[in-house]
Amino acid sequence: MSDTPVTPGAYEISSDPARLDPARIHHWLSTDAYWALGRTREQQDRALAGSLNFGAYDRASGELVAYARVVTDHATFAYLCDVYVDRAVRGKGLGTALAEAVRDRLVPLGLRRIVLATDDAHAVYEKAGFAPITDPEKWMALKPR
Repeated sequence: MSDTPVTPGAYEISSDPARLDPARIHHWLSTDAYWALGRTREQQDRALAGSLNFGAYDRASGELVAYARVVTDHATFAYLCDVYVDRAVRGKGLGTALAEAVRDRLVPLGLRRIVLATDDAHAVYEKAGFAPITDPEKWMALKPR
């Protein structure tokens, strides 16, 4: 698979960690993402280091305009999280393109499950094939705080 699949308009997606802009990602998430408000830079840097990361980039400038992170063992399970599209480029299909790039990268691995959680973007992820969990009664969570 190519690391830079074609995406809507003038954008490309890459999982090359060298292209990421950690300061920009931290700013987006810690100030404008309901699920990560107040996240420290140190926490974000650890999350980046331990994850498979995807960036969407403006082809002309190379600027990072959207981001997604996947926590995975590359064998059985993956959790898609921290999907963020810069407010200036929302509505152009980049959220769906990121979800599709994640799907396309992970499905060949034969994972048993790829999950995500969202309060408000169900339609974005449904376009990439995600659906509500059919057996939520099996899932549990530990909130250590």
